[in-house]
Amino acid sequence: MPQYPDPGRPLYCARCAAPLGEQKRGGVVRPACAVCGWVYYAKNALGAAVLIESANGVLLVQRKGEPYQGYWMLPAGFVEYGERPDETAIREALEELGLTVTLNGLIGVYFGDDDPRNVAILLVYRATIAGGELRPGDDARAAAFFRRGALPPRIAFQGHRAVLRDWEAGGT
Repeated sequence: MPQYPDPGRPLYCARCAAPLGEQKRGGVVRPACAVCGWVYYAKNALGAAVLIESANGVLLVQRKGEPYQGYWMLPAGFVEYGERPDETAIREALEELGLTVTLNGLIGVYFGDDDPRNVAILLVYRATIAGGELRPGDDARAAAFFRRGALPPRIAFQGHRAVLRDWEAGGT
């Protein structure tokens, strides 16, 4: 099992606030509390994205900030605690594009370990535009459609590169 540094690794117990030691659980050394028995299990971040396709190609946004400032990606974001991934995908389309969208099914699940904020699993939904006016917003510098074979050279995030490779191959 590959090991990635966990940016959320705690020093103190989430239940009783005692300093954490380490114990081997499930073949992995994990932070564990000797006082109350709580064990910390690191979790991948969960992201959700929309793939909006038209006669003009696929709609991408250009990142305004780091990481990957200036790179292109699908409209996407992290799923907030208690939020459904499909709600995240719809929210991100509105925040980043100014568009309301209708989701038309899950395209796939992708993994990425090149985001310095966290290792992530990305759920990608096919979407159609239901309303709004296309304008970059939130953390997007620009938004544009790209045709197959003409994607920009700088695509942010491993999961986004993988889904766009699948899209270019006609597999989504």
